[in-house]
Amino acid sequence: MAASFFFIFSNMYCNPLINGYAQELGASSAFAGIIVGMMSIVAMFLRPIAGNLTDHFSKYSLSFIGGALCFLGVMGYVITPNSGLLLFFRLINGLGYVLCTVCMTTWLSYLVPFNHVGEAMSFYGLMNALAMAFAPAVSINLYRIIGYRDAIIISALSALMVVITVQFVSNRAKPKPVPQSQSGKKKKLHIKIIQRDSLPVAALTALFAIPYFATQADIVAYTEQRHLPIAVGSYFLIYAVVLLAIRLFLRNQFDTVRFGPWLITSTVATIFYLIMLTVMKTNIEMALAAAGMAFGYGLIYSVCQSTAMMLAPDDERGLASSTFFLGLDIGMTLGPVIGGIVDSTMPVKWFYPVMLITVPLILLIYFFNRQKLNSAVNKH
Repeated sequence: MAASFFFIFSNMYCNPLINGYAQELGASSAFAGIIVGMMSIVAMFLRPIAGNLTDHFSKYSLSFIGGALCFLGVMGYVITPNSGLLLFFRLINGLGYVLCTVCMTTWLSYLVPFNHVGEAMSFYGLMNALAMAFAPAVSINLYRIIGYRDAIIISALSALMVVITVQFVSNRAKPKPVPQSQSGKKKKLHIKIIQRDSLPVAALTALFAIPYFATQADIVAYTEQRHLPIAVGSYFLIYAVVLLAIRLFLRNQFDTVRFGPWLITSTVATIFYLIMLTVMKTNIEMALAAAGMAFGYGLIYSVCQSTAMMLAPDDERGLASSTFFLGLDIGMTLGPVIGGIVDSTMPVKWFYPVMLITVPLILLIYFFNRQKLNSAVNKH
């Protein structure tokens, strides 16, 4: 979990800086956007490969390689003389990002008894959420004081800590040997693109992620357009604190409560925080929205992650992890895109009401897959 915190911190720390840094290096606005989006593009295409590798090789080895690639990529940001090379190093960072996200999640599921996977994923998700909340706040404030290059060094050091901390995990999570057939030959390894049982989980993850990442990308611009006198910089810090309390309080429930109650709770909370953001005029509504987001996206994130692991066979947990993160990548990409389209074609007051379209889609997917999703807790 320490390694995952450093890994997520390293990547989330850089995200708010890359656009401005690319333009400072001479990139146009369009090319800077390509540079920013390169990690998500790489992730969507390479998730299945990372999932298959995770099921066939040591989780430690792949996490080590992923951390090293992140370190090399971010150090490349620091030394690059132009935006063209920045794109290249962004690609390297993206390769490390894909390996670490898939491998570390799968690795964690091997480090705890299987009947505690839900609780473990809750704490793992908490580390990710805290890193997602604190890293951008630190980087945005720091680069204004010391500049882009020096500020990005912090991200490189955080990636280096990934490489260091994984050395302290004794269980390297090596896969079981490939069984032999009756003729004495090893069975061929079958490469799969997705883990079929995890597909509904990935779809739900994408839908819950769309309004979250739209908010992450556009909440500052949203408050400026509405001329709201609120401390918007505190939004994700409030979200992180509430999420910490939720996961500590409910940690023992993730392995015993079925999927349905979690989904209904998170869906209601999603409706609530989207309404709060729509009517927001003071810091009180902002705080309520942040708390609602913690019960909405923050809660269902861990539930979906652990459910994907519970539904998959032991030898496909890596593929299940990559399928889950594929859903996250789709939500991470579509959220800002939809937000941008809404912002450019509709009045600002419609920004969050439009996001409510995800709610009936969530309920529809759950309705057709409720038996499978609710059976996950019975499998461990």
